[in-house]
Amino acid sequence: MKTDIEIAQEAQLLPITEVAKALDMTMDDLELYGKYKAKISDEYLKKIEGNKDGKLILVTAINPTPAGEGKTTTSVGLGQAFGKLGKKAVIALREPSLGPCFGIKGGAAGGGMAQVVPMEDLNLHFTGDFHAITSANNLCAALLDNHIQQGNELGIDTRQVIWKRCLDMNDRVLRNVVVGMGNKMDGFVREDHFVITVASEIMAVLCLADDMEDLKRRLDRMVVAYNYAGEPVTAGQIKATGAMAALLKDAIKPNLIQTLEHTPAIVHGGPFANIAHGCNSVRATKAAMKMADYVVTEAGFGADLGAEKFFDIKCVQAGLKPDAVVLVATIRALKYNGGVAKKDLNTENLDALKKGIVNLEKHIENLQKYGIPVVVTEHAFRHFSNPEAKEFVDFVMENTRFTCVSEYLRTMLKEKHNISAEVLANVVDTSVFSKPKKPCNDEVFRLVTVSALRPGKCVDDTIKALRMLRDSGEIGEFEFTVVGNGEAEHIYRQAMDDLNMNDVVHFVGRKTPEEASEYLSRADALVIASN
Repeated sequence: MKTDIEIAQEAQLLPITEVAKALDMTMDDLELYGKYKAKISDEYLKKIEGNKDGKLILVTAINPTPAGEGKTTTSVGLGQAFGKLGKKAVIALREPSLGPCFGIKGGAAGGGMAQVVPMEDLNLHFTGDFHAITSANNLCAALLDNHIQQGNELGIDTRQVIWKRCLDMNDRVLRNVVVGMGNKMDGFVREDHFVITVASEIMAVLCLADDMEDLKRRLDRMVVAYNYAGEPVTAGQIKATGAMAALLKDAIKPNLIQTLEHTPAIVHGGPFANIAHGCNSVRATKAAMKMADYVVTEAGFGADLGAEKFFDIKCVQAGLKPDAVVLVATIRALKYNGGVAKKDLNTENLDALKKGIVNLEKHIENLQKYGIPVVVTEHAFRHFSNPEAKEFVDFVMENTRFTCVSEYLRTMLKEKHNISAEVLANVVDTSVFSKPKKPCNDEVFRLVTVSALRPGKCVDDTIKALRMLRDSGEIGEFEFTVVGNGEAEHIYRQAMDDLNMNDVVHFVGRKTPEEASEYLSRADALVIASN
């Protein structure tokens, strides 16, 4: 099996000008950074302000663990899947930091066949946004120390300087340092600190700013220290605003690249969720919504951190309202939350899964409080058991309105990534965005199920959904289609007899991913049964 980097390096990228054409952009709307990267011009952003907003989909996850959840991979795969379904879609993501990139976590461009590219460029220096933020941050620090050195007119208490220098790298020895050592001309001796660039307040305010004027106002208000009277001293008071804004004149512009399937990806900003709000820039998200019918974005860390900050900070500040939330979980991460050591996560452990699944339950409960439809997806890895899969699917079906989508389809449909992403896109599009359908007697309610290789283990999920729909009293005529293993037919026939619904079931046998998508796109509801 090829590695992520091998897949990315072998990809046939389109020139970014060709990717932009899908969004009705011209060369004049772009500021090129080589052949495959570009910044979106301020003039273009102004031009599209009157466009209708597309639907905004937030991808978040359960609590992060060393096992990893696949949030960015799901985001990219979902965006690509909308494209395969003929929808105009854009992905809006954060830029990766060099610190995690060279640490244990690694890059942040997705994985497998769901990556944003050029991957090396994105994970390294990209278009220089982080360097500009680092420079602006450290310029403010230099101006602050220079103000103290040149007479300290504002009466800054050197024991209460809260502005920290930054560097986009993991370097723990710089967390606590002493500056001003040397002679009189080298400044006042004081304790100072370094943070990683993505923890800089400049990163946070840049990602919340609507435009350059708004950015200047936010920079101006940043508190850098306190005076001897305990009053705050701002960046505006030490006259740092204009110089910082000059360094950020290009960094404030969103970046345009592409996915492996040439879906446009706007990647801009990257504040950490444990320090700031953990979302890409407001400018990028708003621009994406004006450029496409479907926008997939994500928030850092788990739903209790990044997603809640997305709703409570970014959406409030920017006036955004997401249309759906996709909550990513993995069986192995739930087992980790249930007390299993990382080295034992590939071993079946139903008791640990049941203990850990309350983590997922709480995330679902919290997200539902925002009044936004929640879809749960299991980002599957190689090692899981059928009992664990059934436990997960049963739990999600009992706790959410919308179908649990599973990567277990990949074995049957012989395509590891794309068909599962397409199924997820169909669930989001048909179950969440379409108005609830209440057919009259002359209408047909189309339910499609995708059967697994072992049909006996997936009938229960389907029958549960059928019984729920029948007993709702809102469904008139059914059309029930089973895609998958032909061996399932006699099992479903018996189940339909028990429900007195045998006349509505159709078996279409095993299908290719493309053929399966045709059935899925016509469905009013989907049941994705586990393997």
